[in-house]
Amino acid sequence: MQQKRNIQIIEWEDLDKRKFYSFGVFMTMTIRATVYPATLIRTRLQVQKGKSLYNGTLDAFVKILRAEGVRGLYRGFMVNTFTLISGQAYITTYELVRKYVSTYSSNNTVKSLVAGGSASLVAQSITVPIDVISQQLMMQGQGEHLTRFRIKPKMVGAKHKVTFGQTRDIIAQIFAIDGLRGFYRGYMASLLTYIPNSAVWWPFYHFYAEQLSKMAPSNCPHLVLQAMAGPLAAATASTVTNPMDVVRARVQVEGRSSIIVTFKQLIREEGFWGMTKGLSARIISSTPTAIVMVVGYETLKKLSLRPELVDSRHW
Repeated sequence: MQQKRNIQIIEWEDLDKRKFYSFGVFMTMTIRATVYPATLIRTRLQVQKGKSLYNGTLDAFVKILRAEGVRGLYRGFMVNTFTLISGQAYITTYELVRKYVSTYSSNNTVKSLVAGGSASLVAQSITVPIDVISQQLMMQGQGEHLTRFRIKPKMVGAKHKVTFGQTRDIIAQIFAIDGLRGFYRGYMASLLTYIPNSAVWWPFYHFYAEQLSKMAPSNCPHLVLQAMAGPLAAATASTVTNPMDVVRARVQVEGRSSIIVTFKQLIREEGFWGMTKGLSARIISSTPTAIVMVVGYETLKKLSLRPELVDSRHW
């Protein structure tokens, strides 16, 4: 039996793929630039021991800005932009899997959960090596005990070609010590973090959007309801998966090989509160990300509709 929805979902077969990918690159880049500072702060909070450097999200923001300037908030950003590839892979996988699952089930929750988890699996396989490199760049200048790889001193003060010089230096060090496996350090931890996160986010996003549509006036634009549903879903998913995200960050930055050993050590040193480290930064990061992503993504799909379907979808 077909599920009734107050907000009609634009599916893969409704899209003009050329428009979809052209606009999609711009949308993904905008999202990355908007939320990167919060991502950097979250990583530093999760990796630090106790409160050795920062006392929280706001304290970290002020100290980084004071010590490193605005550029400090974007340390490693150029490397991170390569995740544009994974962004396109993510949305393609999500839409294609939704279409495939719909042949077996019309339940939107099932389609969203399976598609979200599958999309994350594909995206993380591309993203993890980029994350490993960018996280090492994020942690430069934070103390030798927090990262295994150090940028050569002459590069730190260099004015020209600094970004790519530092990036090459980090890549060379990782490869020399760990080989190709070093670029996939924390891969399993990433899958255990982001597959559940994505699988939880999409069903809750559609759930919150539908619930809000029942409470909102009939003339309320759908895009407004979706923009409200995004952060709610993001906060829910972030809270559920944050413990694994803390473990993932430590595995990747500190070079640990065991998820279980890292988890046990974290509990022993900082107690269960250690599992909440970076949660506020993650929610702060995910809120604008969710709003920008939802508005951008739903607008992208609306703009990418096949011409004959434009008048059949409402905002």
